Amino acid sequence: MRGNLKLMGAAIALATATTVAAPVAAQDGSMSIHAGSVEVPVNKSQVISADRPIARAMIGNDEIADIFPISDRSVYVLGKQLGTTSLTLYDRSNRVMAVMDVAVGPDVIGLREQIGSLMPDEGIDARISNESIVLSGTVSSAGAADRAVQLARAYAGDNVVNLMSLGGSQQVMLEVRFAEVSRQIGKDLGVRSFFNSRGGRLSGVTGTGSSLTPGVGNSNFGNGDLSVESVTGAFGVVTRSFTDVLGLDIDFALDTLEQKGLSKTLAEPTLISLSGEKASFLAGGEFPIPVAQSSSGQGGAGGGTAAITVEFKPFGVSLGFTPTVLSDNTINLLVEPEVSSIDPSASVTVGGLTVPGLQTRRASTVLELRDGESFAIAGLIQRDFQTTVNQVPLLGSIPIIGSLFRSSSFQKGETELLIIVTPRLVQPIRPDQVRLPTDRVRDPVQADVMLNGTNYRTDPVAPNGSVPTSSDVAAEANEGDDYDY
Repeated sequence: MRGNLKLMGAAIALATATTVAAPVAAQDGSMSIHAGSVEVPVNKSQVISADRPIARAMIGNDEIADIFPISDRSVYVLGKQLGTTSLTLYDRSNRVMAVMDVAVGPDVIGLREQIGSLMPDEGIDARISNESIVLSGTVSSAGAADRAVQLARAYAGDNVVNLMSLGGSQQVMLEVRFAEVSRQIGKDLGVRSFFNSRGGRLSGVTGTGSSLTPGVGNSNFGNGDLSVESVTGAFGVVTRSFTDVLGLDIDFALDTLEQKGLSKTLAEPTLISLSGEKASFLAGGEFPIPVAQSSSGQGGAGGGTAAITVEFKPFGVSLGFTPTVLSDNTINLLVEPEVSSIDPSASVTVGGLTVPGLQTRRASTVLELRDGESFAIAGLIQRDFQTTVNQVPLLGSIPIIGSLFRSSSFQKGETELLIIVTPRLVQPIRPDQVRLPTDRVRDPVQADVMLNGTNYRTDPVAPNGSVPTSSDVAAEANEGDDYDY
């Protein structure tokens, strides 16, 4: 008891006085003795005062809170451990003066002072709910709400309930530009030849796709037919026949091809999203992928049949971003751009069905920008290099002459992708500010179509971008200026 009295004496100076009002009338006409609630931090105190003398005070659970009399109209309440209980006050006639709910929890009083000093412009309130702190009110941005939650966690750990709301929705427009340049270079040099000896005992063929098919033919090998793959897709083909070269008749075919290609792809998607919400965009398509699913039949485990279902996978230019507007109008961005295209060279054949592959370039980054600032994602460069040499062993390795016994292919490709992102804070516009592409095109008139061959008419556009009225057009014509069409 003495320890409690000493603690009481040290805490009275920090206590906040609470006055118990007189009983009020309930809706049914009876007198209500409930005098509200009081929040007491753990190991701290509150002083409760009444407008009449207090003869006796009782606490519901003395393990949660303890009470000490200060005067005939004041009671000292000390929070001991987390929880809720009740405080009942009696007058000198032993009648109940008031009943109060006592909530002992984290130090919300100190938290309110911290929020008030560190975030004076935010309307944030903190209350005790069982063992948790409940934050409510209206904040100007999601960053302010996050800072308030971090302060509350210093008092209650993870027992923080966030019921705060944003004062106004902030919309972010993201302008993204995808620029891709691809350059391809390819060179092919192929040599095919047929040779026969004068006596007919030696014959052969060299070149890509050489084959021997048994059957009636001119070859000495089982009267088979010697053949070579057809030359297709080449830019030029040159043939030459040589007779009696070392006793052989030789027919040569030389095919050449050089390819140079340059392509440029540009996409400019624009998305708008609320602060804290994710938005996504896809400009491309979807291709089907067959998926085998086994289904058990009536014949048991061995009687199952395989069913083919189709799933669709997206490809093209896609973008996903999540903006968060901070208190100083700085925009925190989670950006996930992706560019993918169908790649037949990476296809897979399963059960007679060919599933194409995807060539994908993907990036994911988090950064902070102000309204109108831009950042670029560069360095997404891909270089492919491939050479192929097909030759007759030994003969193809002979200098100079060996070129007649080999085919060469050279392929080189370079692709570079640049992504530029610009966030902007935007507001909605009025309906009369909206301009559609169809506003400048009138419906065709039958006489104009039949007589003049004109299939559409355009409206003049005023310098401010609006469609002018007839009086505006007449006034402008009197001044000698023309509207742009």
